[in-house]
Amino acid sequence: MAPKTVSKFPRKTKEVKNFWIPLADGTKLAARMFIPTDAAKNPVPALLEYLPYRKTDGTHVRDALTHPYLAGHGYACVRVDMRGNGDSEGLMFDEYARQEQDDALEVIAWLAKQDWCTGKVGMFGISWGGFNALQVAERQPPALKAIVTICSTDDRYEDDIHYKGGTLLNENMGWAATMLAYSSRPPDPEIVGPRWKKMWMERLKNEPFLIIPWLQHPHRDDYWKHGSVCENFGAITAATLVVGGWNDAYSNAVPRLMKGLRCPRKAIIGPWAHKYPHFAVPHPQIGFLQEMLRWWDFYLKDIDTKVTLEPDYRVYVMDPWRPGTFPGKIEGRWVAQDYWGLGNIETKKWFLTSKGIAGEKAAERALEITSKQTTGFDGGEYCIIWLGPEFPGDQAKDDSQSITFESPATAEDIDIVGQPAIELEFSADKPVAHVCVRLNDVWPGGEVSRVTYHLQNLTQRVSRGSPMPLEPGKRYRMRIKLDDIAYKLPAGHKLRVAISTSYFPMMWPAPENVKLTVYAGVSELHLPVRKKPTYEKTVMFAEPEAAKPVDLKHVKPSSNRRDVTVDPKTGETRLEIVDDFGTQVIKPLNLTIWAVERETYSILPDDPTSAKMETHWTEARKRGRWEARTETYGRLTCTKTHWIVWGKIEAFEGKKRVFVREFNEEIPRLLQ
Repeated sequence: MAPKTVSKFPRKTKEVKNFWIPLADGTKLAARMFIPTDAAKNPVPALLEYLPYRKTDGTHVRDALTHPYLAGHGYACVRVDMRGNGDSEGLMFDEYARQEQDDALEVIAWLAKQDWCTGKVGMFGISWGGFNALQVAERQPPALKAIVTICSTDDRYEDDIHYKGGTLLNENMGWAATMLAYSSRPPDPEIVGPRWKKMWMERLKNEPFLIIPWLQHPHRDDYWKHGSVCENFGAITAATLVVGGWNDAYSNAVPRLMKGLRCPRKAIIGPWAHKYPHFAVPHPQIGFLQEMLRWWDFYLKDIDTKVTLEPDYRVYVMDPWRPGTFPGKIEGRWVAQDYWGLGNIETKKWFLTSKGIAGEKAAERALEITSKQTTGFDGGEYCIIWLGPEFPGDQAKDDSQSITFESPATAEDIDIVGQPAIELEFSADKPVAHVCVRLNDVWPGGEVSRVTYHLQNLTQRVSRGSPMPLEPGKRYRMRIKLDDIAYKLPAGHKLRVAISTSYFPMMWPAPENVKLTVYAGVSELHLPVRKKPTYEKTVMFAEPEAAKPVDLKHVKPSSNRRDVTVDPKTGETRLEIVDDFGTQVIKPLNLTIWAVERETYSILPDDPTSAKMETHWTEARKRGRWEARTETYGRLTCTKTHWIVWGKIEAFEGKKRVFVREFNEEIPRLLQ
């Protein structure tokens, strides 16, 4: 169900399809804006969304739902292409670079000085736009008074697509391949004119393959601390609305931001994947544009919208859904929380014993596991973004290659709201070992849903920045925090803790097969349980609304495919993913766009160095006789001691190949 389309607004608006924002070094950034027609006489605050994803064709469809709506309620909604992307000049060499922030400071100052602006600016965005809203707010530009950050993080090492618990995510390669494809697309000749080809060639010659620097920084060093606002929470003074989704990869950052920030701040966490809440899935969607307007009106227009009276957290407690399905809607309820993990949350301590999850300690018993490297193929994708069949599947098969601890069937519903944790007492027979710890819901029929989980590189048991190899056979104890969650475990279901030494293809395997010993009886589960309050605050949102969608002609529909095959001779397991985004004509631009993403993962059951990930993206644009296409490729393999990275860009004008470039790199594995 799409949000309700609104076509009449309090103020008439106009679109400025492209204008240029000059920077001090002579570079010009391309911008698009929706603004009230009378803003020159009645100035308005400016709202900035600042991205590398191309305002003309990359986010054009998404922006149409949001920007005109905000403009119609009295704002100048400005969408700026970052340096070296879309139609903007210059070059981009990394994500979240200092240059990116410096440019944003100039953009905000420029917006604030325009005669149509009141001098007050807000900043918003999801993912990259949510990241840089926080990062720019930390730099304290005087005109920036409020931000809305969605599906973002305060800690680039701990909670981004690179590393999780110090383990290497395959999403690290997946996103590097995505950016290689995105940044390889040409500027639009209709906007930049005949210089488009020169700009394109210059970009392609200088485009980075970002997996290389990301692998060169395997621990939490200054590279990752840059842009991690947790290093200096107190620097953010702009009022901050923090928004996340339980089926998004960044939900952990919401409670951390709420705890760390000292500025005015509120949080909303729904059941959503990596999308704006007014058109997100799974449903229910909310009237998120109305929520943003309440935020902006209070902090940018001094209108008392009562946002300060809302509870600090408005949280959706999810009911379970059948594992292995794509839930179009997740049943549940909204609740109010004034504190996260405190107040009406009680942490229950249970013991992981040889007989299951118990209320008391039991006799100690050493349990051993060496999971097959094929454990994890039902894990789903780390960041659910394209909205195909990316949710985790039935965990029963992966659990069969794990140490498991199970509770009796529950006598009543249990609301798990907060951050569960495992106190794990263990030893390993190798200096580098990884674990995947899952908290699962076992249905009466035997199906197993993943409630929450965490990945952990055990060499980082003390520090993310200074890992230490394990001493084989030595006994350790570590508290492993699982992802924050709000989930109702129904009466009659069982709770299961599953621990495996592999979880491919989400987590890259350790260099060698590892035998992990878990000491049952003394290891513990700490579960945050929400008590039933005597009085429950009502949480209500308006129905989702949006502006009129873009007029699109669908030439070929989109499709998603995920196929897992097993070689009967070798046991090699292979996952092939194809996300075909279809072919559309954006009618207002007279522009045809087409894109396909392909990813392949493979591994042998007993050889961690057989792991392989390959990517291939096609990106094509066509208008009249002008046609440009890029084919970008990536591959990651390994030895016990090194990562082996290969990549390639091919660019075509019509049918003629006009550019080719390869990347080849061997990078040492440092306790990975």
